[in-house]
Amino acid sequence: MTPDWTAPWLAGCHQPLAQDLHAAWRQQGDLPSALNGFPRQAGVHFVPQAALPEGVAYEQFIFDTLQVPTRENLHDFFNGLMWLQFPRAKRRLNLLQAGELARLGGVGTRGPLRDALTLFDENVALFRGPDSLWQALAHKRWQELFVQQRALWAQCDILLFGHALLEQLVQPFKSITAHVYRVPEALPAMGAPGWQAAWDDWLAQDLGETTLVPKPYVHLPVLGVPGWWPENADPHFYDDTSVFRPLRRPPPEKITI
Repeated sequence: MTPDWTAPWLAGCHQPLAQDLHAAWRQQGDLPSALNGFPRQAGVHFVPQAALPEGVAYEQFIFDTLQVPTRENLHDFFNGLMWLQFPRAKRRLNLLQAGELARLGGVGTRGPLRDALTLFDENVALFRGPDSLWQALAHKRWQELFVQQRALWAQCDILLFGHALLEQLVQPFKSITAHVYRVPEALPAMGAPGWQAAWDDWLAQDLGETTLVPKPYVHLPVLGVPGWWPENADPHFYDDTSVFRPLRRPPPEKITI
């Protein structure tokens, strides 16, 4: 299936690279080769999934060889796309995963940090915007967030980092929910000169056990973002409590930057 390249979660931050990469993949019929044809600042090389030896952890293999096993599917397409766009952050996530694998004993071992890293890699959206919006999001005050403060979203950037999240949105449905991680307003706005490198550098420095294990994420039903789905122009869109759920526990402590 071909993604809708005009979808705002793609058009705003992942274009034109995503569409160019997808076209190269379709033309060559080989996703690792297509990825290797684009500039790579992380020093990694994309290889077929068969290059991953049996019994070797995926993250450990990347750390040891700087090779990323890649399947011929949209999940790995979006993973490769993030390696191209945010190489330092992806290397940092891999470094932390490898460190935990070594500490915990290898394949099949899990722990709070590995779980947090996987969640970040697969399902995180990055939020840069006014504190009043962040507080409303963290406390699940949906009408305040999306209706009363709707005009403030013009000052907000949402970047979908998680590659599983991007894959889900190829066939969007209302309940798709991101785990949101806040980046500082002092970072350049999306689209500003050098913004991507600045966000990448900040993530590479920020991500670690002390920031991720305390579960700093808040939940965002992605299609609620103003302008991202036609139906959300109606304020009653947000009345669906099966999607826009009430706050059940205190928000994470790290809700200010």
